[in-house]
Amino acid sequence: MKLFDRFARRHADRPASPVQTAPKERRVTGLMSRYLPLMPPDARLYRAMREAIPVIDAAVDKIVRLIGDFEVTTGDEAADRRLAEFLRNVPVGPGGRGMRAFLSAYTDQLLTYGTAVGEMVLSGDGEEIAALYNASLDDLTLEEGEDPFATVVCRRVGGRPEPAPFQQLILYTALRPEPGKRTGNALLKGMPFLANILAKIYECIGVNFERMGNLRYAVTYRPGPDAVDRLSAKDRAGQIATQWSAAMSSDEVRDFVAVGDVDVKVIGAESPMLSTEIPVRQLLEQIVAKTGLPPFLLGLSWSSTERMSSQQADLLTSELEYYRDLLTPVILRVCDLRQRLEGEARSLKVEWEPINLQDEIVLAQARLYRAQAMQIEAALKGESHE
Repeated sequence: MKLFDRFARRHADRPASPVQTAPKERRVTGLMSRYLPLMPPDARLYRAMREAIPVIDAAVDKIVRLIGDFEVTTGDEAADRRLAEFLRNVPVGPGGRGMRAFLSAYTDQLLTYGTAVGEMVLSGDGEEIAALYNASLDDLTLEEGEDPFATVVCRRVGGRPEPAPFQQLILYTALRPEPGKRTGNALLKGMPFLANILAKIYECIGVNFERMGNLRYAVTYRPGPDAVDRLSAKDRAGQIATQWSAAMSSDEVRDFVAVGDVDVKVIGAESPMLSTEIPVRQLLEQIVAKTGLPPFLLGLSWSSTERMSSQQADLLTSELEYYRDLLTPVILRVCDLRQRLEGEARSLKVEWEPINLQDEIVLAQARLYRAQAMQIEAALKGESHE
């Protein structure tokens, strides 16, 4: 624990110069405003959206997987092997293992709620990182310190926020925070209105199929002009109803035979169901556009080709690189603390795997064409000098 104390003192945050544009705290009424809940007010709505609309849930899971794997290098092969072994086997939560498992839950939380919090858990003697923990945002708040650059993560103890004692062990990331804000914006922000309409359409489709898919019949008996038919109309209607019920409840296909003017119609056959293909597609297009994923990656076949265009590939690559830029500092903080606790203070570099082979081929071809062009230009210059 002494080694960690020295590390904490050596890397204590240095006070920054006053920020002119930061809001000034009001001593009387501003005390409680310093504490910001990390869980957004519409968090339950975001969870319900993922449960009700599979496309949204699939999009978040797909982004988490497409971010890909990484490796951390130090310039020393032996140190790289030890560090890779730590990243593969570090315990995560109750039953997870490996930095990749921690980052998957961390990214999922970041995309769903706009903010993610984790913690590096030290061993009892404080000599090594024993585990990584994905914190629940329900029990955490942020405290705005005197320094506008300082963010203190607090836990609720007895209903009151209490700063965590070792802030150096806490990992915190905000997704696209607004200027002056400390909490981020969820990927699902802006979707609730569209998701609500889409859920209503799906609910109506289910109700209509329950009503019209399970056919119901209207059997009408019209007695003839004969007085005998009119007098016995009630008895005949009862017989028709009995025989019709017996025919419909039988496990075998049975014919229904009646005497007189009997009309059988399907209830609701004159009112066909409304077509939902166009409105559902319009809503899904808006939702998919917010995720930044090509439609076919979510199982939506909206075009005649299944190949990803170069424009879509570039957009997807830029989106994934943005998420990687947010996760890289988290990886470096974990690896840096582990290296210092092990007494191996080396420079660290995070190398992400290529997003896809197609991008690598295009880049390689571009370098080849550029080299060929430079060679041709050099040859032409040589001929001109001669």
